Amino acid sequence: MELYQRLRDLREDADKTQEEIATLLGMKQTQYSRYERGERELPMHHFKTLARYYNVSLDYLAGLIDIPKKLY
Repeated sequence: MELYQRLRDLREDADKTQEEIATLLGMKQTQYSRYERGERELPMHHFKTLARYYNVSLDYLAGLIDIPKKLY
């Protein structure tokens, strides 16, 4: 699965809007939207924030594995 699809799926599974996730990351919704569409690469510090927020491993978030591993 592509990273951008995983970002969208995790957000939707958590019943969050792009605006809410963008606020969490300290950016505007339009900027976050580009990450979900695969137009821009997500910086590592945002990967870490989202992994903690969704309680999944970085491997899962990046699409390297298909079964989510919980962080805690």
